[in-house]
Amino acid sequence: MSESQASILLVEDDYLDAMSVERELRKIKVMVPLHKAKNGREALAMLRGEPGTPKLSPLPTVVLLDINMPRMNGIEFLQEIRKDPSLSGLNVFIMTTSNEDSDRHAAQDLRVSGYIVKPLSFDSFGEGGSGIDSFSLFLDLLKLKPQ
Repeated sequence: MSESQASILLVEDDYLDAMSVERELRKIKVMVPLHKAKNGREALAMLRGEPGTPKLSPLPTVVLLDINMPRMNGIEFLQEIRKDPSLSGLNVFIMTTSNEDSDRHAAQDLRVSGYIVKPLSFDSFGEGGSGIDSFSLFLDLLKLKPQ
């Protein structure tokens, strides 16, 4: 996959958290298109190209997904995309302030690629902290990060 085809869909209702993600991605020089949705419902409309919403094409390489959102939360969004054959293979990373085992288990049952506890920071890479090391490795594997 070339870097020009890669993109990220950020599904986050909190403006400051969204800005934090953008800042952290820039810090590690991930300069791919970042599409934003404020909740799961809006993200689904973008992925499916529902009337009045331009379809994301190609599909994003990675979805960064908050759990606690209005209208459709992250777990409900995951349930929907896993049922949809055209979306079921999306790589999804959960980002949440919740460290609840029930959230983590629900996300794992829905085949998430990783689980990141906010606040998001790449500074803790290698310290075994928030699981961000697995996200960084995943970005390397997807060639989103420059070598």
